[in-house]
Amino acid sequence: KRGSRPTSKTYKRMYPNWAWRSTTIVSNAIGQGEVLMTPIQLANMMSAVANRGYYYTPHIIKKIKGQEIDKKFRTKHVTTINRKYFEPVISGLFDVYNLGTAHGLNVEGIDICGKTGTAENYTKINGKRVKLQDHSIFVAFAPKDNPKIAIAVFVENGYWGKRWAGPIVSLMIEKYIKGKITRKDLEKRMLEGSLQSEYNKYLGKKDVDSLINTKPKVDSTEVEN
Repeated sequence: KRGSRPTSKTYKRMYPNWAWRSTTIVSNAIGQGEVLMTPIQLANMMSAVANRGYYYTPHIIKKIKGQEIDKKFRTKHVTTINRKYFEPVISGLFDVYNLGTAHGLNVEGIDICGKTGTAENYTKINGKRVKLQDHSIFVAFAPKDNPKIAIAVFVENGYWGKRWAGPIVSLMIEKYIKGKITRKDLEKRMLEGSLQSEYNKYLGKKDVDSLINTKPKVDSTEVEN
């Protein structure tokens, strides 16, 4: 499915009997609320931030010998946001790796900017709204100056951003820019790790009944805001 950006019509439809106001939409600013984005949209958003205000339509093929790529994939799109506003955002994304929730996922010699994300995960089972394990999300670009890569990783039921998506992003950036992975222990943990126990919870009636009556398990060793 495509992402979704709510408009005034969205909220008039959602709240037909009373006037919506600023407090209705404030959660959109932190990625909650009615804003929906696909992983490729998240990656392209980071590309626009990395480029200080411009982006290209995502595509798979860079060039074809003897033939031009469709113009729509070569057209530079400039956002309506003033370039000066990107610097404090980039500074904050850089601090995520040095002072924040991605501390410990740094790659030596590469200045990475990124953000952890934890998406709440609900569904309906037997007519009841059930809380499932959160999704792990991470978006990033690197290097901070003269960026070469923008990326988004989404891991279903992956608990929180730093637990699964963050390490994967860190490894992929290192491989892309350096051509090799030096943190073999982290690579091993990602390759051999599994979320199958989480997925198995949704397979049988007994597990479904358990989900309805219990809350998801939370690892107490690490908490992310």
